[in-house]
Amino acid sequence: MPADGFTTCLWFDGQAEEAAHYYVSIFKNSELGQVGRYTDAGPGPAGSVVAVEFVANGQKFVALNGGPQFTFDEAISFQIYCADQEEVDFYWNKLTEDGGSAGPCGWLKDKFGLSWQVIPARLLEMIADPDPEKATRASRAMLQMSKLDIAALEKAYAGE
Repeated sequence: MPADGFTTCLWFDGQAEEAAHYYVSIFKNSELGQVGRYTDAGPGPAGSVVAVEFVANGQKFVALNGGPQFTFDEAISFQIYCADQEEVDFYWNKLTEDGGSAGPCGWLKDKFGLSWQVIPARLLEMIADPDPEKATRASRAMLQMSKLDIAALEKAYAGE
């Protein structure tokens, strides 16, 4: 990977290669990069994966097999802005399957425990509307949802 910009390093406990393949399979504009392996110098078993570079949705990542000391929590999440309900449904379903879990207000955790926010791009316009009644109605509707439903948000926003 080039040395410019930022790369997000994600810490896993032996699942780095699996995670990299998983994210590359879900997002467009994605590819696997170099795979680094431990040598006889350790600290892991020689030949086992220490890190995997990958790009997901155009963003650079490194999946690191760092061990069990650290785990993901909601203090860090990735936001996926979606153009329509089909896109919301796609990412929601892909990221919650195989052990992922739904959360409130468009938040979820994938099977590795990484937090995501699957957000209709239109929602940001609704909750930032200069009309406080419209913004409040949209916000209240969102707060009642797990996976966000664009049609229901639009109805609440319109006061229907």
